[in-house]
Amino acid sequence: MTSLPPKPAPRRGRTPNSSVEIDAQTYAAFVGDLKQKIAAARHRAGLSINRELVVLYWTIGQDILGRQEREGWGAKVIDRLAGDLGRAFPEMTGLSARNLKYMRAFADAWPDHEFVQQVVALLPWGHNVRLLDAIKAPEERAWYARQAIEHGWSRNVLAHQIDSNLFARQGSALTNFSRTLPAEQSELAQQILKDPYTFDFLALGPEMLERDLERGLIEHLRLLILELGKGFAFVGSQYHLEVGGQDYYLDLLFYHLRLRCYVVIELKIEDFKPEFAGKMNFYLSAVDDQLRHPDDKPTLGIILCKGRNEVIVEYALRDSSKPMGVAQYQLSHALPPQLEEDLPTAAEFAREFPLMSVVKLRIEIERAVRDLASERGVVFDRPIGIMNMLRDLRRHGPVPASTERMLGALRVMNEASHGVDVDSDAAKQAVEIGTVFLKELRDFGTAR
Repeated sequence: MTSLPPKPAPRRGRTPNSSVEIDAQTYAAFVGDLKQKIAAARHRAGLSINRELVVLYWTIGQDILGRQEREGWGAKVIDRLAGDLGRAFPEMTGLSARNLKYMRAFADAWPDHEFVQQVVALLPWGHNVRLLDAIKAPEERAWYARQAIEHGWSRNVLAHQIDSNLFARQGSALTNFSRTLPAEQSELAQQILKDPYTFDFLALGPEMLERDLERGLIEHLRLLILELGKGFAFVGSQYHLEVGGQDYYLDLLFYHLRLRCYVVIELKIEDFKPEFAGKMNFYLSAVDDQLRHPDDKPTLGIILCKGRNEVIVEYALRDSSKPMGVAQYQLSHALPPQLEEDLPTAAEFAREFPLMSVVKLRIEIERAVRDLASERGVVFDRPIGIMNMLRDLRRHGPVPASTERMLGALRVMNEASHGVDVDSDAAKQAVEIGTVFLKELRDFGTAR
């Protein structure tokens, strides 16, 4: 007698209930999470296709080089190849004689196959062509390739950075970092400073005032941060501090995410004077005392001047105990055409430097969490993230009711803080959740 097949085990879990009303905020967060995952998957797929294409071009270039060397073929073979390959693959637009010559030059410029796969294959072909045309020194070309990947530069922004000689300007400001900061922080801090800074998105006349320069930079904030470099989160302009019953205002205040410190920028429309260093030293002391969290690194100061004498700067910074640097800036009468066409829009900038409000809010939440931990006498044995801090706090007592939702929003905040492309809806949702949580957290600490 044939036995009947066993009945399938009952499916575990709750049966969906169509009568349950969907919470709007929970649903919005769920949709935002799915949109972010879809966008990330599409981005990875695009990168994979681009990588395969660039590696193919490199392989074709290598084969042409090898054949020319072994067979003694001249340049005319490329024109013949273009015709034959074009007929074989009419749907491919990249097999012109001009592009085949670029493939040959590309393979010649990057002989290391591993470097091609790991670095330059991550760049679009147009970026690689620009690097071949503009940069001849291998070390400099490799530096621009890595920077373009790290900062997500478009082709025209890459062209602008090359034209502005960013390679030579990076890390060349005069500073006292090597004496006032630990070695590991000093090197990174030095590298984030440039000299000169290029503010060629400003067109200011010779009679400009410092407030005109500051206003122009704030009006072009996304361009200013593009020039400052990745990692700068804007905190405020004319940031108010009260010291000894008197009011003081910082021209520009930023927070640097990699250095984990505040950065004060003072703008001067004249050449550097020794007294500028004394005033900056005062500002850095005030910020360290009033704003700096115990986990923050020492605040940095950047004095941007129209010009500077190296000897005078060296004397002015020599005995200062506060880390500061002096750099020049350059203005232009008109925005370069390639930047005017291709500098990111407000929406694109939000993707490249994901919502400064997200980053700033995350910093405030982390401080409020640490303050609450301090009130309860909770000591963290090692440096840990906000999520783990909140979980530790929950084990030692009650926490705000919105903590669970905050743990979900923190993922978006953490990604934004590390420069990951963040979906605008998810970021907006994270800001809404984080704002409510921060208020509850502060009220929670005050009530207890």
